[in-house]
Amino acid sequence: MTTNQKNEYLVPMIIIGVLFFIFGFVTWLNGPLITFVKLAFSLNTDSEAFLVTTAFYLAYFFLAIPSSWILEKTGMKKGMAFGLVVMAIGTFVFGTYATQRNYTVSLIGLFTIGSGLSLLQTASNPYISILGPIESAAQRISIMGICNKIAGISSPIILGTFVLTGIGKLEEEIKGASTPEIKNTLLNEFAAKIYTPYMIMAVVLVLLGVWILKSALPEIKASEVNVTPSDSKLSKSKTSILQFPHLLLGAFCIFVYVGVEVMAGDAIGTYGKGFNIPSDETKYFTSFTLITMLIGYIIGLITIPKYMSQQTALKISAWLGVIFTAGAVFTSGYVSVGFVGALGLANALMWPAIWPLAIDGLGKFTERGSALLVMGIAGGAIIPKIFASLKDHYNFQWVFFLLMLPCYFYILFYSMKGYLVGKSK
Repeated sequence: MTTNQKNEYLVPMIIIGVLFFIFGFVTWLNGPLITFVKLAFSLNTDSEAFLVTTAFYLAYFFLAIPSSWILEKTGMKKGMAFGLVVMAIGTFVFGTYATQRNYTVSLIGLFTIGSGLSLLQTASNPYISILGPIESAAQRISIMGICNKIAGISSPIILGTFVLTGIGKLEEEIKGASTPEIKNTLLNEFAAKIYTPYMIMAVVLVLLGVWILKSALPEIKASEVNVTPSDSKLSKSKTSILQFPHLLLGAFCIFVYVGVEVMAGDAIGTYGKGFNIPSDETKYFTSFTLITMLIGYIIGLITIPKYMSQQTALKISAWLGVIFTAGAVFTSGYVSVGFVGALGLANALMWPAIWPLAIDGLGKFTERGSALLVMGIAGGAIIPKIFASLKDHYNFQWVFFLLMLPCYFYILFYSMKGYLVGKSK
């Protein structure tokens, strides 16, 4: 890439970097939110509390294809601005109704936030992948990942400090409340803490939407950029995204990857509680996972594609996932939690590697293919919810192990064979 090309890409990368920061900040609030809703809404089981991730990530499944239609009509720039406004509406709804301890409408708010993010993800991921050479897309996505994870590290800390501070003591006070009235007063006061942070977020998201709309972000036509000479004839001969096996396998790879990522990030607090670690400590565990993910992204930024290819990075990451998962199940206490946190390192380069491998050579099908990959984010709704449901009946470590291990082995398959299936030689 020449110096002029790098300068040309700099402004768009800064703008998309800001969007990835927003993705990270909002998405990784879900971990501490699980702790918040279980107490604020007096939920009886972890399975009920994990509806937070279910509502949030299911939005990707239902809104990804409509998002691609919207982007085809509006273009990526207007679509991104619209997505930010939708997120603002969701944060306003959640902040308002969580304060009123209305769990059903609060979940609708989270679904709305996920809907806005679906639109943003459908636009921004292929945008950054095809902004430069596809061979170095993982490097660019790694830069975006650093923005994402810095935000992700900070969001649980901020929520933990301003909303969940003293939660261990509060749990004891609620258990010891002498009357239902006293208990409700304590819960109402606790729930009200969520209001101001979410109102601030809503305002910031609207302002960012206006900024994106007025920015110098150029439009990129994916159908004209994401096609190599060897794939041009192939993509033109296709009539549907379903005729690209490497894309379909990649969508399922995204599904299992997001599932294990959310397990390592959002479920780590619940995992730690299985060892009777207090809530005042577990509320920060998501940040530990994201710190290791940040380290992984920095490694990717340095090594891809200069020292290793995207598929090699994915292969190594999958093996690390297998090793750390085994380490978690065969240890206990803080050491076991440490292995779960280390999965952030294993997971870091998976999204940057899977995405460009899956959309490579799609040509005119890039927008629809990207929407299919975004649908795979629904893995974050399904896999953690299965874990939360089964852990109430079986040993939580073995449930964790038996859910995670097959996911990492499938990712290993995709890194070795899956990304090549059906592609032109």
